[in-house]
Amino acid sequence: ASQDEVIKQKESLSNELRCLRVELQQVRDDRDRQVTQMQALTAEIVKYKEFTGKSCAELDNLTIKSNALEETCSSQREHIRTLQHQLTAANEKLKMADLSASETRTEFEEQKRTVCELQERLADAEFQLIEGEKLRKKLHNTILELKGNIRVFCRVRPLLPEDGVGTEATVIAYPTSTETLGRGIDLVQSAGQRYPFTFDKVFSHEASQQDVFVEISQLVQSALDGYKVCIFAYGQTGSGKTYTMMGRPETSVQKGLIPRSLEQIFQTSQSLQAQGWKYKMQASMLEIYNETIRDLLSTNRSSGLDMSRTENGAPGKQYTIKHDVNGNTHVSDLTIVDVCSINEISSLLQQAAHSRSVGRTQMNEQSSRSHFVFTLRISGVNESTEQQVQGVLNLIDLAGSERLSKSGSTGDRLKETQAINKSLSSLADVIFALAKKEDHVPFRNSKLTYLLQPCLGGDSKTLMFVNISPDPSSVGESLCSLRFAARVNSCEIGIPRRQTTVKPMDNRLSYG
Repeated sequence: ASQDEVIKQKESLSNELRCLRVELQQVRDDRDRQVTQMQALTAEIVKYKEFTGKSCAELDNLTIKSNALEETCSSQREHIRTLQHQLTAANEKLKMADLSASETRTEFEEQKRTVCELQERLADAEFQLIEGEKLRKKLHNTILELKGNIRVFCRVRPLLPEDGVGTEATVIAYPTSTETLGRGIDLVQSAGQRYPFTFDKVFSHEASQQDVFVEISQLVQSALDGYKVCIFAYGQTGSGKTYTMMGRPETSVQKGLIPRSLEQIFQTSQSLQAQGWKYKMQASMLEIYNETIRDLLSTNRSSGLDMSRTENGAPGKQYTIKHDVNGNTHVSDLTIVDVCSINEISSLLQQAAHSRSVGRTQMNEQSSRSHFVFTLRISGVNESTEQQVQGVLNLIDLAGSERLSKSGSTGDRLKETQAINKSLSSLADVIFALAKKEDHVPFRNSKLTYLLQPCLGGDSKTLMFVNISPDPSSVGESLCSLRFAARVNSCEIGIPRRQTTVKPMDNRLSYG
C-alpha cells in the first residue's frame, strides 16, 4: 500500500513534472517571443530616435523660419500701416486735386469761351479789315480811273554782294507816317539831302514776288473783263526790272509778274467756264533793238546774242506799227500764236528769252539791250448772255536806263545805249507832253512810244514799275528814275473803256 501510494505519488509528480516542463517550454517560447518583440521594439525605438532627431532639427529650422516670417510679417504690418497712412493722405490730396481740377476746368472753359469770343471778334475784325482794304482799293482805283492817271509802283531790290556798300550809309528810307506808309520812299544822298517821293505803292527790298503780284492781280483780271491793260518796268540797268517782270519761272517762289499774270488769267478763264464764258487767247512777243522791231517768236531768227543779224530779225519781214480806230495796236508780219495753256506760254517765254538781245555793260553782266514787249490778246464770249469782250494785256520789260558815263559802253554797246536812251527820252517827252496837256504828243518819235500810244494816250489801264537799286553808287540814277516816275504818276491819259458789245454784267466788274 505504501509502494502503491509512492508509485501513485511518483506518477502524480511525473505528471506534474511534464506539466511544469510544458509550462517551462511555453514560458521559454513566451520569453523568445518577448525577446524577439523586444528586439523589434528596440530597433523601432532606434528608428524613432533617428526620426525624432531629424524632426527636432526640422523643428528647429521651422522655428527659425517661423521667427523670421514673424519678423517679416511684423515689418510688413508696419509697412502696410505706413502705406495706409500714405493712401489716406493721397486720397485727401486726390480730393483736393479733383476739387482744384474742377475749378481749373471751369476756369479753362471760361477762358476757352473768352478765347472763342476773341477769335470771333478777331475774325470779324480781319474780315472788316479785308473788306475795308477791298473797298479802299476799289475807291482808289475808281478815283484813278476817273482822273485817268497812270499808276506807278516803286520797287527797291535788295543789296547784292557785288554792290560794295562798304561804310556808306543807307540811301533808301521808308516814311512811317500814316499818310505815306507803304506809299512813300525817301532817297538820301551822301551829303544828307533827302528827296521824298510818294507813289501808289512802294515795295521794300523785303517784298516777295507774291507780295508784288497781289497788288496787280486785280489789274490783270481787268484784261479778262475786256480792258486794255499795260504794265511796264522802268529803271536803270541792274535795278531788278527783268527779275520783277520775268523772275525765275522755273521756281514757284521767284516767278515774276509775267508768268504769274498768265497763270491767273488761265485759271480764272477756266473757272469762268461755269458761267458760260469761253476765251480765245493769242500771244506775241517782240523786242525793240536799236529802234528796230524784232519778232522773238519768228522761226527764222538766230541766237539772241548775235548782234549781226538782219535789221528786222527775219529776211523780207517789214514790222510796221499800226493803230485802228478802236485804239488797237497791230504789228504787220508779227508772229501771233494761239495759246490754250500756261505750258504753251512758258515754252514761248523760254524761246523769247533765248532770242532776246543781251550784252555786258559796267552796270550789269547780262544787261537787257532791248525793250521786250509781251502781248496777250483775249477774246471772250458768254454763250448764255451773248456778251463779247475784247481785252489786251501788254507786259513790257524796258531796257536799262543809265547815262553813257555810267554804262561804260563802247562800239556796238555805245550805239545800243544811245538808242535805248533816245527811246526812253522819247518816252519822257511823251509823258511830259501828256502831263502838260499839250495838243501835240510826240508818240512817233520812237518805235517804243508809238507802240505804247494806246497805253499812254488812250483808254488803257496802265501801271509802271519803277525799279530802284539801293547801291550808294547808283544814287544819281535812282534819283532820275524816281523823278521820272513821279512825273508819270501825275499824267492824265484818259478814262479806261471796257471793250464789250453788250451791257457789262455787274458780277464781273473789275477793280483793277
